[in-house]
Amino acid sequence: MIYHWHDREFDALVGRKGQLPHALLLRGPQGIGKLAFAEAMAKALLCEKPAPNGAACGHCAACAWMGQGSHPDLRRLEPESLATPNDVEQGAEKKEKASTQIPVEQARGLAAFLNVSSHRGGPKVVLIHPAEALNVNAANALLKALEEPPPNTYFLLVAHRWHQLLPTIRSRCQDLPLPPPMPGAALEWLKQQGLRYPDLALAQAGDAPLLALKFDDEFWSQRKQFLQSLCGHKFNALAIAENLRDHAPALVLSWLQKWGFDVVSHKATGALRYNPDFAAEIAAIAARIDLVEAVRFQRHVVGLQRIVFHPLNSRLFFEQLMLTYASLLRRRPLQLAA
Repeated sequence: MIYHWHDREFDALVGRKGQLPHALLLRGPQGIGKLAFAEAMAKALLCEKPAPNGAACGHCAACAWMGQGSHPDLRRLEPESLATPNDVEQGAEKKEKASTQIPVEQARGLAAFLNVSSHRGGPKVVLIHPAEALNVNAANALLKALEEPPPNTYFLLVAHRWHQLLPTIRSRCQDLPLPPPMPGAALEWLKQQGLRYPDLALAQAGDAPLLALKFDDEFWSQRKQFLQSLCGHKFNALAIAENLRDHAPALVLSWLQKWGFDVVSHKATGALRYNPDFAAEIAAIAARIDLVEAVRFQRHVVGLQRIVFHPLNSRLFFEQLMLTYASLLRRRPLQLAA
């Protein structure tokens, strides 16, 4: 099922199923419904009795298999953290966190899938989500399949950070940007889902409603504690880093990136985007810091997104991050790696 804000794009795409390229790059911000769009497209391609508009019928054997996640002519490439039932950040029972990368073994395993005839005599579909999770070796292995795709085979790549994909992979896909819903429509949808704090959740999610829907009480509690620590007058970088040791680096970096954006934005224009509930604290910090150094800090945090999902020493990562932020608060020149 696609979300209603993507109806126009979906109708246009399924309406030309007979002229589709072999690879589509479905890109846009995380949490706007790209995966649901890709799944609906895969279902439409594999449906054996499609509706007049090209969408899946929902009743044939192929649609039933899709509903069960067991269609033999669909292959999904996803990180272990997404393939398992429980979210990796909540899987406390596992001794090791599930990988957030798509390993080369998955990409190489496509060869056996692609080089045999389809089970139903129709097309075959490969869905990759998120495509930027492919590690370097997996991306190179996938490239070979994209360069020489078998007939009647479709690749659907879903990407949140599409700029991190290899240029050679991007060049072999037709680009299909999917827009987020208008803020008013997203807010109304969240209210219909019965979400607490819909306005704040949507702001924190950067207008991505599906991302906002995932924020639970634990998220809000941890976020509040972390943001309060950022604006304390006696900022202790190492103590804060120690308190963060059990947090997911990607989550903390996301909070800090949004915090830094709001500090810079308030300093320059007086406006906020992500953290309206901390408006007074952000205003006080913006008055203390140097704008040029704040912009440098924000760019540094954004740049760390390239490595945050890779294996790293989270304690050292948090310590360096908080020490750099401490320098910003104390109006000292930031010592950033080149």
